[in-house]
Amino acid sequence: MGIDVGRRPELVGGGLIRSLGGWPEVKKLRLKWMDGIKGDERILGGSDFVMSVLSQGNEPMERRFELNRHGYDMSRVAEMVAWIYAIDKDDVFQKGRQKLRSDARGLFCYWFSVELVFSLTDLARELEMTVSGVGYALRRGEKTAKHHRYRLIDQGN
Repeated sequence: MGIDVGRRPELVGGGLIRSLGGWPEVKKLRLKWMDGIKGDERILGGSDFVMSVLSQGNEPMERRFELNRHGYDMSRVAEMVAWIYAIDKDDVFQKGRQKLRSDARGLFCYWFSVELVFSLTDLARELEMTVSGVGYALRRGEKTAKHHRYRLIDQGN
């Protein structure tokens, strides 16, 4: 003889529902505007802590929107990289292991994935590379950007 969880929805999954007192309490809270709860006692810290962590997670996205607002897209980033390396913009997208082209592609991958928050999978698809290849390029580009202090735009802009 076991518990028939099919009849007791408050026992199915979701510790948050249990910690709020079950479905009846959740329904009451929803009626009182509380459907946006950001924490519960299972998280060390209350809603203020959770909101603080979430806001830190939004910083890269805010940076992305700022860059997009300034017109930074794949073409513009490739133009900047091409200018830095004194190569043709199309060379950034060309396959090959020539050092100059490879370094340029690395900086492009770094800026595009980290600054513009573009997934490695999507970037690999765009560049016709493997995800691991993009990852290696990104690490090379990160070293280059930090060493030379290359930035798309200043943080204050």
